Amino acid sequence: MFEWSDEHRAIRDALRRFVDEQIRPRLDDLEHHGEPPYEVLRLLYRTFGIREMALESFERQLERKIRATEQSEPAGEQRERASDPAASLLSTIELCRVSPGLVTSLGVSVGLAAGTINKLGTPVQMERWGRDLVALDTVGAWALTEPDSGSDALGGMRTSATRVEGGYVLNGQKTWITNGPYADTLVLYAKLDDGTGLDVRSRPVLAFVLERGMDGLDQRAPMRKMGQHASPTGDVFLSDVFVSADRLLGESESARGGGRTSAKDNFVTERAGVAAMSLGIIEECLRLSVDYARTRTLWGQPIGDYQLVQLKLAQMEVARVNVANLVFSHVERSLAGATPTLAEASAMKLYAAQAACQVADDAIQVFGGNGYVTEYRVEQLSRDARVLRIYAGTDEMQVVAIAKDLLAR
Repeated sequence: MFEWSDEHRAIRDALRRFVDEQIRPRLDDLEHHGEPPYEVLRLLYRTFGIREMALESFERQLERKIRATEQSEPAGEQRERASDPAASLLSTIELCRVSPGLVTSLGVSVGLAAGTINKLGTPVQMERWGRDLVALDTVGAWALTEPDSGSDALGGMRTSATRVEGGYVLNGQKTWITNGPYADTLVLYAKLDDGTGLDVRSRPVLAFVLERGMDGLDQRAPMRKMGQHASPTGDVFLSDVFVSADRLLGESESARGGGRTSAKDNFVTERAGVAAMSLGIIEECLRLSVDYARTRTLWGQPIGDYQLVQLKLAQMEVARVNVANLVFSHVERSLAGATPTLAEASAMKLYAAQAACQVADDAIQVFGGNGYVTEYRVEQLSRDARVLRIYAGTDEMQVVAIAKDLLAR
């Protein structure tokens, strides 16, 4: 695959119309006035029939999980493969052209929270929480990161789960939690404290499902951030939160794929998805810069006639081609049922995120002083792009993952 098909272009064009008609007019409210993103995302789901398709896919996944459970087979081996992964990537790209924060909130709710529940959970847990999450009827959060364990998310985790009669008691703090302030359902990771004295870094990691309003669960107000204002982010505090045993994903401390494995699998999904997010930012910055270079005049001629501006536009196009090829390759591999290794996903994220930040920065330079004000939009895209080099693992952690894989071969 080296370009979008006619069908893909039709989907892309329909998405662009939706973005232009429904999202751009609300952008100030989303970015600057604190409007939560969920209603506009639900409108997207209704407009394109995504809710119905998600529920159909959920029912097939649930049926396989029930069948595997009845036959005592490992349900984790059963996998729903998207018929056309390009369609979901196209929505990511087009939304990121206007507001990457929308993609972050949607991806965490539907991809990470719902995805983890539907992969690790029992059929009962899937029906209890997963169905509403995939339909976007409820909002999900995925709570892993802690104040002192960003890049060392699993080893440095301090949030504890202590066994008590009928379940567990959770204590600790999570931070940088996307959708945290508004989430109805939270997938939360904690270290098992079973009183054996095992070093905290080596303790088992368990995944639980929590819900808004539980005693001792405090979901704080949205943080004030540099970028991605359309994606609410906040702290979550747990003070003696009792969770019954049926809230432990898989309802077993030794559930297949639980805890550490679940978190690492999600790293791969997140990192591969950043390439599509980056492509949307790059395409929009390039479009805006080319239009501006054609119309902005200096010393009596368009600035696009000057070689230094041409150099920046050319470098943007090189980045666009390279990141587009990463996305196309990912589509082909997904259609073939191939999942990228952690190192491959890390390489995609590292290059694409850096390219998006560089292109956005060059776009501001092309616009000059106008690029520094909100009216021309490239300043927002630059702020929004910057976090791509931080979340889902910093640039430095991507380097570590890639190098470790190479040295282990």
